[in-house]
Amino acid sequence: MQATHSHHRPTHEDHTHHTESTEPQAQHPDHTEHTAHANHDAHKGHTGHAGHAAHTDHTGHETMFRNRFWVSLLLTVPVVLFSPMIQEWLGFSVPEFTGDELIAPLFSLVIFFYGGIPFLGMARPEIQNRQPGMMLLISMAITVAFAYSLAATFFDPESGFFWEMATLIDIMLLGHWLEMRSIRQASGALRELANLMPDTAERLNADGSTTTIATTELKTGDLVLVRPGAGIPADGVVEDGQSEVNEAMITGESRPIHKHSGEKVITGTINGDGSLRIRVMATGDQTALAGIMRLVEQAQQSKSRTQMLADKAAGWLFYVALSVAILTAIAWVIAEGFNVEVLERVVTVLVVSCPHALGLAIPLVVAISTSLAAGNGVLVRDRLALESARELDVIIFDKTGTLTKGEQGVVAIVTAEAWQENDALALAAAVEGDSEHMTARAVREKAQSLNLALPAISEFSALKGRGVQAQWNGQAVYVGGPRLLELLNLSPTDKLASFTDDAGRKGQTVIYLVVDQQIVAGFALADVIRPESKAAVQRLHELGIEVAMLTGDSRAVAQAVADELGIDRVFAEVLPEHKDHKVAELQQLGKRVAMVGDGVNDAPALTRADIGIAIGSGTDVAVESADIILARSNPLDVVKIMELSRASYRKMIQNLLWAAGYNVVVLPLAAGVLAPLGILLSPAVGAVFMSLSTVIVALNAQLLRGLKFTA
Repeated sequence: MQATHSHHRPTHEDHTHHTESTEPQAQHPDHTEHTAHANHDAHKGHTGHAGHAAHTDHTGHETMFRNRFWVSLLLTVPVVLFSPMIQEWLGFSVPEFTGDELIAPLFSLVIFFYGGIPFLGMARPEIQNRQPGMMLLISMAITVAFAYSLAATFFDPESGFFWEMATLIDIMLLGHWLEMRSIRQASGALRELANLMPDTAERLNADGSTTTIATTELKTGDLVLVRPGAGIPADGVVEDGQSEVNEAMITGESRPIHKHSGEKVITGTINGDGSLRIRVMATGDQTALAGIMRLVEQAQQSKSRTQMLADKAAGWLFYVALSVAILTAIAWVIAEGFNVEVLERVVTVLVVSCPHALGLAIPLVVAISTSLAAGNGVLVRDRLALESARELDVIIFDKTGTLTKGEQGVVAIVTAEAWQENDALALAAAVEGDSEHMTARAVREKAQSLNLALPAISEFSALKGRGVQAQWNGQAVYVGGPRLLELLNLSPTDKLASFTDDAGRKGQTVIYLVVDQQIVAGFALADVIRPESKAAVQRLHELGIEVAMLTGDSRAVAQAVADELGIDRVFAEVLPEHKDHKVAELQQLGKRVAMVGDGVNDAPALTRADIGIAIGSGTDVAVESADIILARSNPLDVVKIMELSRASYRKMIQNLLWAAGYNVVVLPLAAGVLAPLGILLSPAVGAVFMSLSTVIVALNAQLLRGLKFTA
């Protein structure tokens, strides 16, 4: 099933470095959206690819801020050395020469227009969009400081504070450089996924030769050769060969998956030691990898409720800061008269109140958690769904294909006294060796999973509607169900009869192994429960979540599965079109419900649920009706959703509390409420505090990468 989203899939070209320019426009006027401090919707008007708008590479911004930081820092050295205040504080002096009083103004002028002008350029959209934020606060702070100091050069040279303006710009550049670096690292999932796509493929020609072509030239129906260790260039089906394929980068499955003729393979996965000939089924934007990239991109640009709260808080903080700055100026003018101290207080208030940390608090967690989810096979389409998963009360699992494999398998064996289970199973599998019946495959796969050696049989023949027969060691051997026993006029022993009755109560099918007119074994067949299902149910119970099961199967079959897994609530014999009614019933009880299904028959229920979770099969990664898609059919991945939801929400709240708490404490200090006690923050020290707050928020978000899933 392919995605139908219209979002552009980023290509390698989307990740090229931006060239540096000294013009403010080149620094991207919508930088407020990239740094996530203000209007996240302003960027929607940006022309170009939709995907590019939603997920712009931050490497260019990072490089720009880094270069300007180092140049500005170098230019700051003479400004600081020739500052009378610094010389007085540190007790040193520099040689005097004609014009030395112009060193600080001239170097500060260069610093302002080289290091400070990106902030001025990025403040312009905030004014134009009437959504003032961090860039406007920074611009006001450095402009006031520079203008006052420049004027003081002519009227009162001792009162200027060029060194503080210069160091303020340095710290701002450093903070933005580190921030861009954090965002680039956190948002690297798309680049990593793009890099999975091989650049070339070996297309097989009609004469058996190969032609190396760009993967972009592949077409549906092409036959390609994938050599050992090579990346698979397109979604397809194996036509010849067998190998172990590493799908960890797509599905999160750590073990290589055995692939043979008829098996599906996914773009970007890595072939093992064997050669594969693959018939191309999907290329380019139609591949599973492209679908995954669209989902990651969509999740990273979608907002959470907590982020919306942070956005509003960051916007209001501008007005709070401006009000505090005005009140600070009035109070200090009344107390001290108009002097440099007043401007220092105003500049410090504007600097420390920048909603840097507040704006970064949530988007960085979003980027990291989304990348972390994708790396574990959990594909988030809607951030709101992942955030609200922590509030779920009930998770409903579809049975067939979700908790079970959706295929018949041997679930129990009983034998006559003289027979061992493995011997009976090996003989039955040998007799069923040439049969294509569903029960025959189940017996063979069970024997294969136990690595049993099969005995030699001969004279195989099918008994239409009754079973199969063959010769083994000169004896007639039969495998079949109750109608076979009718044909042979046999009745099961008490032990076998009890086994059959118990299987019937569970809705299981029983077939028998007959050797020389003696029933020597019985095999109960049922839809095989996934080995991970019981652990998933147990872990969800530990997290305080009720588990329900929804199925169209009979109540006996459903109850047998529920009893084995420890499921709390069972909805059985439910038609596909009525599944969403069962979801609604739970919601009417005031419960928040998630539905986990295959995304096809379960689409109405997935849509009705508070959160729809579609279990895919590696390639079915984009189900329209689901909020979250699991790239592999493993119920334990549902537990990962819960753990990631709770962990990422904790990080969001921690970051918000830190960012808000920082402003509550530092704003009064910047205004000078503790001045009577001799405690005052200079603009440069205020900038250090502001940058430190941003770094702490960024580091705290990065700790999310260390999350260890118990599933």
